[in-house]
Amino acid sequence: MATTSTEKHKVTLPYMLSIEKRVEDIPRWLPMITSIGSVVSAFIIAGVILKLIGGQPFIVLRFFFNATFGSWAVISDTLVKATPLILVGLACTVAFKMKLWNIGAEGQFYMGAFFASLVVLVPLVGEDASRWTTIPLMMVMGMIGGALWGVIPGVLKARFAVNEIITTLMLNYIAILWNNFWIFNAWSDAGFQMTPTFIKAAWLPRLTDYARQYGSLSGMTLHLGILFAVAAAILVWWVLARSRWGYEIKLTGDNKEAARYAGINITRNIILVMMFSGALAGLGGMSEITGVVHRLQERISPGYGFTGIIIAWLAKLNPIAVIPVSILFGALIVAGREIQPTGLANLLQGIVLFMVISSDFLLRYKIRLTPKTRKVV
Repeated sequence: MATTSTEKHKVTLPYMLSIEKRVEDIPRWLPMITSIGSVVSAFIIAGVILKLIGGQPFIVLRFFFNATFGSWAVISDTLVKATPLILVGLACTVAFKMKLWNIGAEGQFYMGAFFASLVVLVPLVGEDASRWTTIPLMMVMGMIGGALWGVIPGVLKARFAVNEIITTLMLNYIAILWNNFWIFNAWSDAGFQMTPTFIKAAWLPRLTDYARQYGSLSGMTLHLGILFAVAAAILVWWVLARSRWGYEIKLTGDNKEAARYAGINITRNIILVMMFSGALAGLGGMSEITGVVHRLQERISPGYGFTGIIIAWLAKLNPIAVIPVSILFGALIVAGREIQPTGLANLLQGIVLFMVISSDFLLRYKIRLTPKTRKVV
């Protein structure tokens, strides 16, 4: 039988691609490599898109670096944006570690800001109160507000098996509208969509406050909240890696039936983890209003709570890794005000999220190139 021209020129590769499900433990270095690869890939893809629409990727990248890390002043701005992101990223990390899908960090952030504001708007302290009294009280109130907004979906999940994705997501809108009710009415400053400025005792110290003694600190907006965020990251790491409760959280997330067999109170832990998660996000809200805006206003968050979800996944639920990842996303927020075309920073965030989700494939499966075996005639 005659051989066709198609069969004569058919090209066969010496290797075969195969995909295998991982049965052994994931190498400890692989999650970090996939996260770094996700970010690098996102920048490459964004650069290609920018080139296709007539932009100059390398010029934009250089401008991005200069606008976010090019001087101490802009580094300070980047760290200011990273501060609430670290706290909401930690909030998501704690919940996700137990496979509780807390999508409500945004609402918990707003309620933390609201409860912290009560200290000076009710007020709970006098106008002559010291900073040493006011700030700790606002921290406690902020965490209480976030925890209360976390306990609602926690109880519904633990007691009635209500899907926490739906409840936490819906509570975001309620929290924002609750804040707006007070901002637009009883607490409105001369009819504007914000409250009066807080008393000075409710302002977190900033580096620029010490510019008279140290001239180089002039214009540095970094505030004390960054220390709260770093301390929270260390605390969460210790809880998850060194405490018995952290072991219970991880075991429940990995295998709920095994945790129940081991005598772990899953119902209690669901409620406590959601409260802990909410308290961290609430502290983020408190740090934003006391360290940046110094009042409660309509838009204190450009979506910090939702960005925290991306941060937690990119950090592979590692509390310490949340810090550098948050700084990266803080840089994206700062650069987003300057970079053209408008929306490039949001594009990068979206691509990073897509790449992070895609990179999980490499943690579940192995890709192998195996040589093809020749048929013996």
